[in-house]
Parts: sequence; C-alpha cells; structure tokens
Amino acid sequence: MTARLREEVALAARRLAVEGLLIGTAGNVSAVDDEGGHIGVTASGVTLADCRPDDVTVVDRTGTVIEGQLEPTSELGLHLAVLATSDARAVVHTHAPYATAISCVRDSLPVLHYQQMLLGGVIKVAPYATFGSQALAGHVIEALGDKSAALMANHGAISHGATLDKAIDHALLLEWCCRLFHDTSLLGEPRTLNEAQQADVIEAAIARGYGTPRPIKTH
Repeated sequence: MTARLREEVALAARRLAVEGLLIGTAGNVSAVDDEGGHIGVTASGVTLADCRPDDVTVVDRTGTVIEGQLEPTSELGLHLAVLATSDARAVVHTHAPYATAISCVRDSLPVLHYQQMLLGGVIKVAPYATFGSQALAGHVIEALGDKSAALMANHGAISHGATLDKAIDHALLLEWCCRLFHDTSLLGEPRTLNEAQQADVIEAAIARGYGTPRPIKTH
C-alpha cells in the first residue's frame, strides 16, 4: 500500500509543478494511507517537477520514518499538525506566485467570488514565522480554523482536503482567488461579498448540490 501512496504523492507534486504552484524545491505534499494510517510526504530538497516515488518518504503520525531513504520535508511538523487537527487526509503547501504575493501585503483574502466559499470564505494570513518551526505550524493551525486553506505571511499557501485530489483542487482555487484579487485591485477597489451574500451562497450550494454531478431526474 505504501508503494501506491508514494506514487500518488509524487504524481501530485508533478501535477502542481506543471500548474506553476510548486517551483524547484519550494513546496511540499503529503497524504495519508487509508489502510495503514501512515503518511507519505515529499522529501527535502527534491525538485518537485521531477518527483518520483523514491522521493517520497513514509512516516507515522509522530514523524518517525517508516520507509524511504531521504529526509522528509523541513515542513513535516506543519503537515503533521494540520493532519492532527482537522479531518484532512492530504496537505499541499506551495509558494504559488499570486498566493505568495498576497501573503506579503494582506492580513486576509476577502471573498470576491462565490467559489471562494468552497474554501470556507475569507482566507486568513498566518503571521510570519521561520519555515519549519513549531511557531509557524501553530500560526497556520490558528489561521486555518475550519477553513480548507490559509496563507502564510511572506511565505506561501497551504490547503488540505479529504483526498489528495481535493487538496490539489483547493490549492488551485486559492491561487485563482489570489490572482483575481490581484487583477481586480489593479482596476480599482475590489467589490467584496458581505456576510449575508456569503451565507446565501452556502444555502444555494447546499440546496442545489453545487459542485456534485447529478443525474437528470426522470418522471
């Protein structure tokens, strides 16, 4: 099972690199093995666009290496903290260009478009702390709250999901929302959705099963 886990994490890293969210060795990906509960995480110093199964290290919930020859990412503590404090089964940390830019100037990312509600609404920016530190992990957990994503001041972004695909989708959506904010800010003061409008989006999404394929009803 760990062979499949390592392949899936490596594939996710390559996909995110193709999308421009992971650049060089900057960023990391993790996912939980549903059977054994072990965690596959990209190794430190790996060029993520070329990530292969051997570049993924398997650890337990304490961070002890179970399988692999390479040291896990320096952000292992961050991944473990997110997995331990949420229902997440996968975590993606990127230095995506627009997300990182927004993290350098904002304390939060307001909701301009209703799709951002898929991430939970307004995205907070975790205060700056040195990469790989316990302080950073603590700030990120607080910023995440019950959301699926957060920004990390002067650093990048993090997202998680119930599956690796969902975590990737959230990372891509977050970058799109950050680019939207950037682009609209060049045109003028962005118009945001207020709390009532955000609540209406959630109500409509639940009522309509938004984002889920549905067969046509026959009578």
